[in-house]
Formats: sequence, structure tokens, C-alpha cells
Amino acid sequence: MSLHVIVGAGPVGTKTALLLAERGDQVRVLTRSGSGPEHPGVERVAMDASDADALARRCVGATAIYNCANPPYNRWLVDWPPLASSMLSAAKASGAGLVHVGNLYAYGAVDGVMTEALPLRSAGAKGQVRARMWGDALAAHRAGEVRAAEVRGSDYVGAGAQGMFTVSALPRLLAGKRAFLPAALDAPHSWTYIGDVARTLVAVADSETAWGRPWHVPTAPPISMRELCERTCAIAGVPAARVSSMPEFVLWLGGLADPIVRELRETQYQFRAPFVIDSSAAAKEFGIEPHPLDDAIAEMIAAPRVTK
Repeated sequence: MSLHVIVGAGPVGTKTALLLAERGDQVRVLTRSGSGPEHPGVERVAMDASDADALARRCVGATAIYNCANPPYNRWLVDWPPLASSMLSAAKASGAGLVHVGNLYAYGAVDGVMTEALPLRSAGAKGQVRARMWGDALAAHRAGEVRAAEVRGSDYVGAGAQGMFTVSALPRLLAGKRAFLPAALDAPHSWTYIGDVARTLVAVADSETAWGRPWHVPTAPPISMRELCERTCAIAGVPAARVSSMPEFVLWLGGLADPIVRELRETQYQFRAPFVIDSSAAAKEFGIEPHPLDDAIAEMIAAPRVTK
């Protein structure tokens, strides 16, 4: 029975922990609060994973360490560096493979479909901190100090997904109200299912040849924000979607009072133009077919969510 250590118990960490536990692996989930899924094969531990020595002790004998942490959005620049450094140190000390859950921020604004071969050229602070995290892990991998890989997805859909759509649009649509979104409503956009992120993480950790590179999570063909809203209303059986595009200056004004909204300014480009990934490499390598998007939408409708 292999030991797998998961840092973070959000939607991705929880899905990954259950996937591993249900196949019979030993799973240890580390969070500040000691939270995590309830399962006989899951050990939940309360600790600060940025404490490098404490984390190293919890990773002794581990096969893989999964970085599924998610610091508060407005604290990335403060919280990510020590947390990522601690996980890299623990992987070196234990011999465990290190798999980061990444995102697409590090690419910055891209004209065209995103592939894993793109350089990391983000002009934004959050994109740059993510690029440094992967750069440090990749350098250690190339030096033979650790096995490292990164799994990158686009905006999440599925139960537990938190993002612009689920927070700002979903509750209003289900209540029959108009949704206002800071987005180009008809631009194609990739939406990644949370369960497919977990499946890709486990596939990478299980592989002998997947290390030393990033992988895009197998993701369904892109649809626009407007179509996502329309399909959501149709599946939920509520009145047809009413959605309007919010001007950029409104978001900027909102950021004057709300630090989380302020952080959204950096990544507005992701919603104001086409934002599409090519995930064919991972689909071919691991044989993972993207979860049907309508099923992911149904999960979001049924799941507890943030109201607004």
C-alpha cells in the first residue's frame, strides 16, 4: 500500500484523496484546520505545510506529494513562496514525486491556443509567482534532486468549483435574475472539470515517464460564457439565461473596496478574449477522456455554493 500525501483539502485535493483511497492507497491530507474527506483510507492532519521540517516528517515514506493547496487569492505573493519551498524540500528529503496543481496564469496573455510548450511570460505578479514555483521544481528535477511535474487546468467546473461563473453568475441565474460578468460573453473559453484534474494528478504520479514537464488536464472543447450560462439554465430547468457584460471600469471600481475583486484585474485578459487550451498531450498519454460538460454543469447546480 503506497502512501500519498496531499497538501490542501479543497475540491481538487478532496477528489484526489478519494480517488486514491478508493483504489486502496494510504492517503494523508494536510491542512491547517485538519479538514478533509471522511474515508477509512484517509488520514487528516492539522498542520502548517509551510513548516518545512514538520512537512518533511509527515512525508517520510511517501510515494508522491500533491500540491493541492490554495492560499487566499490576495495572499498569493506572501503565502505561495514558503509553501512551495517547503513541499519541494519535503520531496527532496523523502524521495517522493512532487506534483503541483498549476493553472494558466504563468503563460500570461496568449494570442492563440495554449500548449504546454509555451514560455512562461506573465506580466502579472500572480502569474510570475506561479512561474517561479514551477521553475524551482523543474530546476530541482533537472538536477536529479527530485521528480517533479505540474498539472494545469483552465477555469474549473463541477461540484465545489469556485470562480467568476460560480460566484457571480450561477446563483443569480438559478434565481431567475440577470447575471453581470466582467467578460466578453461570446469569446470561446476552456472549462476544466475538477474530477479530471484529480485523475490527471494520479496518472502523472503513477507514471514513470511523466515527470519533468507540465501537462494540461484533458478538457472538453471550449464554449463561451454565454453558452455556459444558457446550458446551465436549460439543465436546471429555470428561465432562459439573461446575462450582460460588465465594463472593465466597473470591476476596477469594485476593487477599490474589495481586495479579492482587486486581484481580478490582473487576469481580466482571460475573459476578454478567447482563452483556449490544447490538452491533447495528456489525453493521449494517459487515456483520459474529458468528463461531459453537461454533467459537470449539473454537479455545480446541485452542489452547495457561495451565494451573492
